[in-house]
Amino acid sequence: MMHITPEGNLRYRQSMPGRVNITFGGAEANVAVSLALFGHQARFVTSLPKNNIVDALLSNLRAAGVELDHINFTDHGRLGIYFSETGLAQRPSQVVYDREGSSISLADPEDYNFEENLKDVTWVHFTGITPSLSENAYKACVALVQKARDKKIPVSCDLNFRKKLWQWRPGTKPSDLARECLTKLLPFIDIVIANEEDAENVLGIRSEGTDVKTGKLNIAGYEDVARKITKNFPNIKKVAITLRESISASHNRWGGMIFDAEIDKVHFAPLDEKGSYKPYEIKNIIDRVGGGDSFGAGLIHVFNDKNNSSAEYAIRFAVAASCLKHSIAGDFNYVSQGEVESLMSSKGTGRIQR
Repeated sequence: MMHITPEGNLRYRQSMPGRVNITFGGAEANVAVSLALFGHQARFVTSLPKNNIVDALLSNLRAAGVELDHINFTDHGRLGIYFSETGLAQRPSQVVYDREGSSISLADPEDYNFEENLKDVTWVHFTGITPSLSENAYKACVALVQKARDKKIPVSCDLNFRKKLWQWRPGTKPSDLARECLTKLLPFIDIVIANEEDAENVLGIRSEGTDVKTGKLNIAGYEDVARKITKNFPNIKKVAITLRESISASHNRWGGMIFDAEIDKVHFAPLDEKGSYKPYEIKNIIDRVGGGDSFGAGLIHVFNDKNNSSAEYAIRFAVAASCLKHSIAGDFNYVSQGEVESLMSSKGTGRIQR
């Protein structure tokens, strides 16, 4: 997608007519970029129109090392756009989506060659944003995960519920449509990724004592949420949940947990010296967009590491990677594996590396 935002913390009514920042991003693209920067071969499959703006998008992805040979180029539709205003202090960030009629929403499942797309692939990742765009996009996701299951390729899904999307069935509430569609996709999923609200909005499973609107989280309650998800969908091997406490738009506490259903064990990160959960204190946030995608990429990175693919290490790495993303403008998390590992092993003071 194209991402348009005013400079700094300005609002659109202050910026237009005038200058705005234009970057590129999108949930699955953000994950692909992170994985490429961590040293993986990352293949991006989507549908895009053919024009000069898309050429600029592809240049950005190619520069990060993402493989683009399996994109479905079409004469139909356009590049999706979203507009955002970066919040500050008690003023929250705002997002406006402009995705109707995009190429990916118009493409039929038959427009993709998933047999060829999945050749030599060892992992598949998609998010709940893609099926939210249209019935065609939903059906394409179904075809993708079914083909991945046939080939015994692990699949991860970030639920990524967006209440401003899921509008393609008039008369149906976005949360109801999301629940209907994603519960049909989840039987093909090995690892589910969610934020504090996704399980409640999509699956009707909530952490008692949590109120995300006030920033109050019952951290221990998410273990029960994860167990209920795996009980409802026994095929799911792991559930990872990001834990964001919003003090303000520019001050968050950030952590995560993962439930490994195969060994019936829960891990939280980060931890203090005594081994108790203690979230990262993130002040002066530059940009939280893409924080969840960098978390997902961190998990996938570790789970594809032959030397250390434990859930305990994965959640530590994923939370640290997404913590760093809050300091980087734009959708992509321009950090290396070494920088993430450095934060994991330090106090996160931001001291200059000489």
